[in-house]
Amino acid sequence: MTNRLEVQLPGMTLKNPIIPASGCVGYGESLSEKYDLGLLGSLVIKSTTLEERLGNPDPKYAHTKDGILNAVGLKNPGIDVVMAEKLPFLAQFDLPIIASVAGSTEEDYIAVCEQITQAENVKAIELNVSCPNVKEGGITFGTDPDIVAQLVRKVKAVITVPLYVKLTPNVTDITVIAKAVEEAGADAITAINTVTGLAINVETGQPMLGNVTGGLSGSSLKHIALRMVHQIASTVDIPVIGVGGISTVDDVLEMLMVGATAVQIGSVNYANPMAGPDIIEALPKRMDELGIEILADIKRFDA
Repeated sequence: MTNRLEVQLPGMTLKNPIIPASGCVGYGESLSEKYDLGLLGSLVIKSTTLEERLGNPDPKYAHTKDGILNAVGLKNPGIDVVMAEKLPFLAQFDLPIIASVAGSTEEDYIAVCEQITQAENVKAIELNVSCPNVKEGGITFGTDPDIVAQLVRKVKAVITVPLYVKLTPNVTDITVIAKAVEEAGADAITAINTVTGLAINVETGQPMLGNVTGGLSGSSLKHIALRMVHQIASTVDIPVIGVGGISTVDDVLEMLMVGATAVQIGSVNYANPMAGPDIIEALPKRMDELGIEILADIKRFDA
């Protein structure tokens, strides 16, 4: 019988649509102590930069009633360590890897992308464009359609795997950015990254994060993500990977019903490291209840 949960993304067939999101599970080491990572559809590694980054000052996390604010600041060991240690570790699992790449300049992105695609288990690159472009005066790559389109074209020219672009929601109209990256050659879009937020400690009157502001994730993000994924899927012809506030089977189905092909689960992994396998196991029963034969047949709602 055909795998009911199987979905197709550019460059890979996923046994199910569940993908741990970048930044929430590192390079998979801690999750691998809980379960076989081969159960997952894919995994997005932590955003990797050319050089090691220590991140923003502490505290890097602030827990809110409905989510988490983080200002980690792209902390990672750099491309050399990722190539020598992290990706070989993941190669032991039957798991296609999506490599998240970040940088401060176009040259940074290009250099990391060229190297990281040499790993056989990297089946696609996900550009994290929520990064300040140093050469453009700190303008975030993902907020300017011309800048992000230029970056996509330059990265596409040096890689042999599909290119996904993870969009920031911190823009006036996300469809303008989505269309720009599609026209520049992106193979898929991941949406959305975190929403910029701020939390105050009323005891001290000071921000709860060392970086003052941070990215809001968790359940409070879901309905923003659903809206934006719907907008993007209605605008572009390339696949969309939905992310933001997903923690249950119904969250996954909602995201597919607004137009996503697959989903990424993020902050829920902190509270429940077994979230991925739990959702995968529960999907067939919920599909039976809803009369869904295979996930690939889910239709986007009419609007």
